[in-house]
Amino acid sequence: MGLLERREKEKDSRRMLILKSARTLFFAKGFKNVTVDKIARFSELGKGSIYLYFNSKEEIYAQILLHDIDKFHRQARSLLNKKKTATELLFEFAYLYVDFFLNDPELFRILMAFMLHTDQMNLSEEQYKKVIADMRRSIDIINNIFQSGIDSHEFPSGIDIKYKQFALWGMLNGIIALHIFSGSESKRKEKIRSTVKSTLQVYINGLKQG
Repeated sequence: MGLLERREKEKDSRRMLILKSARTLFFAKGFKNVTVDKIARFSELGKGSIYLYFNSKEEIYAQILLHDIDKFHRQARSLLNKKKTATELLFEFAYLYVDFFLNDPELFRILMAFMLHTDQMNLSEEQYKKVIADMRRSIDIINNIFQSGIDSHEFPSGIDIKYKQFALWGMLNGIIALHIFSGSESKRKEKIRSTVKSTLQVYINGLKQG
């Protein structure tokens, strides 16, 4: 490995360390109570080192969301390559979404904080639009699944896809929010998946009936 390549690898490692440390602090203390100084101390770096990689606390927050939203999008996008019914794909998407946050509850709390308290985060318009655009990219996968169901005559052609996709996304977030930080951790996954399964089945049955 050459000197330049080694330096780039070190930069990437330090950048990811900052994001990982900041995510932990945002989860534990909330967005308003975290400062760049605290992120620097938790990362065991100087404050100046943080500013070599990020311009502000807001940019760090946005980058945490963008990194993990993109990770989920790549996993969810692969579902569209499977030769399965739209109903099967909706269940797979739902379980993938649930498991993604069960494996990283910090991310779910950060995402909910962004959705509910955007006005308190002082994100630039560019940062805000980028996060929203990337979230929409993942939600639109539900759109593609619904469209495949319409094309195969599994779902009625007259359904409002935009309305249905956001209703489903909201339902999943609501179920996760109810259970992800409560009850026995050993039974949490089973409970959330069971609730998603029964609720989604009712939802799809209604969908098929038009």
